Amino acid sequence: MAGVRLQDVAEHAGVSMKTVSNVVHEHPHVSHAMRERVQKAIDELGYRPNALGRRLATGRTGLLALAFADVRLPYFSELANLVSRAAAQTSPGYRLLLEETEGTLEGERAVLSASEAGLVDGMLFQPSQISSREIAERHGDLPMVLLGEGPAPLSMDRVMIDNVSAAAAATRHLVALGRRRIAFLGHEAQALSSTSRLRIVGYQEGLEQSGLSADPALLIASDEITPAASAASLGAAIDAGLKIDGIVCRDDLAAMGALRALHERGICIPDDIAIVGWDNISFTATTFPSITSIAPDLDSLARVALEMLGERIAGFDGLGRHRLVDYELVVRESAPPA
Repeated sequence: MAGVRLQDVAEHAGVSMKTVSNVVHEHPHVSHAMRERVQKAIDELGYRPNALGRRLATGRTGLLALAFADVRLPYFSELANLVSRAAAQTSPGYRLLLEETEGTLEGERAVLSASEAGLVDGMLFQPSQISSREIAERHGDLPMVLLGEGPAPLSMDRVMIDNVSAAAAATRHLVALGRRRIAFLGHEAQALSSTSRLRIVGYQEGLEQSGLSADPALLIASDEITPAASAASLGAAIDAGLKIDGIVCRDDLAAMGALRALHERGICIPDDIAIVGWDNISFTATTFPSITSIAPDLDSLARVALEMLGERIAGFDGLGRHRLVDYELVVRESAPPA
């Protein structure tokens, strides 16, 4: 019901507006029976507290922001879903606002400068372009936890996986399958993101740990982080005579592009070329063949990030805590068990 007011809830429940306010703001002295009575009226009327009014009354809005590059990217849409559900289960339960930066420096600066205009109690932010120094200078007093591989000030919390270790594990898996000409596909053709840089370092480490030399000719960049761009880049490299028998992909989008390029050329996967993706997005289990992929523990990432953000909102003001969450290599048809 549109335009439902606190007064409407009070009249529907047969209680005072103060009682409704106490329930909405989770005051502990409200009896269980009264809380249930008011909550029933709230649910029946569809009442939603005004965020600014709630902030004036309690100093909190009950809203968190999640800022990242692009909700159209499957990894971020799946992450947003997990964070939203995890935030709702915290105490107090939070609702989530999404903020897209388009992966640009200007977009990331805008997110930090606006600080959501006082609408949120805290923010989870996954930067890709902005420097550590600018983050420290621009984020102001808004409680914030950083996600991912981007640079992070020592004063701020961050949660990520060990990208170098994970890329090395993906590379070693292909080596264990007998592959010796292993390419890396899907990184930026121009300025490397922090994500791509770390994964290439891990790819090189995996080669060297296996007694293989890193060959710059096996780095296949893309004009965009899309399946189509990766398919075009890989196809052009193969057509030009590049010989490979394995591919570590920057992400699952690059892996899906690789499937397309290889199918179009009659190249058998995994017999001729084995493929490992990254992120373990839901599509990877249903492609043909299904894609072996590095799977970050997103449940742990969401939980740890929200725990630290909750502590910041509650007043913790110590130095930044940098936490690693686990990952696993989910083995499927594109690079089967060794």
